[in-house]
Amino acid sequence: MAQLPQTENLSIDGPAGKLQAILESPRDEQPAGIVVICHPHPVHGGTMQNKVVHTLSRAFTHQDFLALRFNFRGVGESAGAFDEGEGEFLDTLAAIEWSRRQAPDLPLWVAGFSFGAAMSVRAAVEASPAGLVSVAPAASRFAASLQSQPQCPWLILQGDQDEQVDLAETIDWLNQLAPGPELQVFPGVDHFFHGRLVMLRNAVENFIEANQ
Repeated sequence: MAQLPQTENLSIDGPAGKLQAILESPRDEQPAGIVVICHPHPVHGGTMQNKVVHTLSRAFTHQDFLALRFNFRGVGESAGAFDEGEGEFLDTLAAIEWSRRQAPDLPLWVAGFSFGAAMSVRAAVEASPAGLVSVAPAASRFAASLQSQPQCPWLILQGDQDEQVDLAETIDWLNQLAPGPELQVFPGVDHFFHGRLVMLRNAVENFIEANQ
């Protein structure tokens, strides 16, 4: 059984002040990469402790990645206030910049859930990561006007019973992208992947392993 990752509580510089963050590291292996993971909508209770965000972190650390989770501005101990997605996009770029300074020789991936997935998609267009994982991306609301699309291996995962991000909207958005990302749809799964987090983690791990 794999050991739990080492956990370090951090405070990193963001555009609106300090951002509260957690860095998880594999205990037994040299890191194979580093990932920045973005949490759901701050106004609706989203934090870096969200269980889907936590599952993403564990998927990456199990594949020997360093995993950085952070709270957007105004969440937890992060400075600032909610900024309708524009400031949160800048927070994501700041977390990516911090991660690249910490691990300049490692491939950097970006991941996110719901609102955080949309922020990470927008950031990936600008930051050109080595890979991108988007869980139930609220992209039609928060990343609909992309000037281009991420040019990296990209996985989108969503349940067909998602009550917050309509699957048909996601598919319509994806159909505007060429070439589009890989889409995995989980039958009978809701927005928060209740009871299906192990399945989600396995799918993410398989994608990482296939694209390292």
